[in-house]
Amino acid sequence: MKIETAPDLAFFVLLAKLGSLSATARELGVTPPAVTKRLSLMEQKLGVRLVNRTTRRISLTNEGEAYLAQATRILHQIREMEESISSGRAAPKGLLRVNATPGFGRTRIAPIVSRFAQAYPEVEVELHLTDRPISLVEEAYDLAIRFGELPDTRLTARKLMSNRRFLCASPVYLKKAGEPQNPAELHQHRCILHRQNDDVYGTWRLQKGKAVELVKVRGAVSSNDGDIVMNWALDGHGIVQRSEWDVAKYLESGRLKEIMKDYRLPDADLYLYYLSRSNLPAKVRAFIDFLAEEFR
Repeated sequence: MKIETAPDLAFFVLLAKLGSLSATARELGVTPPAVTKRLSLMEQKLGVRLVNRTTRRISLTNEGEAYLAQATRILHQIREMEESISSGRAAPKGLLRVNATPGFGRTRIAPIVSRFAQAYPEVEVELHLTDRPISLVEEAYDLAIRFGELPDTRLTARKLMSNRRFLCASPVYLKKAGEPQNPAELHQHRCILHRQNDDVYGTWRLQKGKAVELVKVRGAVSSNDGDIVMNWALDGHGIVQRSEWDVAKYLESGRLKEIMKDYRLPDADLYLYYLSRSNLPAKVRAFIDFLAEEFR
């Protein structure tokens, strides 16, 4: 890679992030014509159009999307190289990109990031909350905090918290519809479905001893948002499958009741994921230790 190429990569990543020539110009402290000229020179050098221009916004072409993916990965590798060389320094420093799930990220991870940022003022933390599966390598994240195990063998996993799943429903619903005693009886009930990532939709896995049953359930309402699903359960719409972290306070208060206690659902333990490498940057090591202490 030519030396002068790296600034072009950073320029294009910024342009794609802001989605506007004028916004990019403001961020760089230059005029919009200067940004337009720089983009045109890049396209001339590559021999392809990278963006579709409109009066207010830009959109990436297929070639632009491919260039963005490669540029993000290369810049991340450059940053890793620089950080690995200087990882022995005493004070953690630089950009730290963290990914977490929306509900847990807002209520639990964001306050931890706040305390970490106060303890390490030279670290710039970006916290991104997404429901969808993410790739640390492709999307240039340093760490991800997710429920359940990820299949990517390139990652190191550190368990932060045990988190069982339960079947539960409101007393109002159970009084009206009765309480199921086994998986087969779930077919006679309304179930509230949470559409999550690549999980098999509407199929619940229940285990009793060594016997495992896959039950296809259905109901009147479903959502990809966990908070919405929880509120529907509290409103008496049916049986829901939720984790201990989500329902503990409602089980304690009696607003929800655990059912079919003899059956175990797959756990939703909380893990911290990061790239496997021998020399972690100081900022990553500091955040891992800080997070582990918070969850101790």
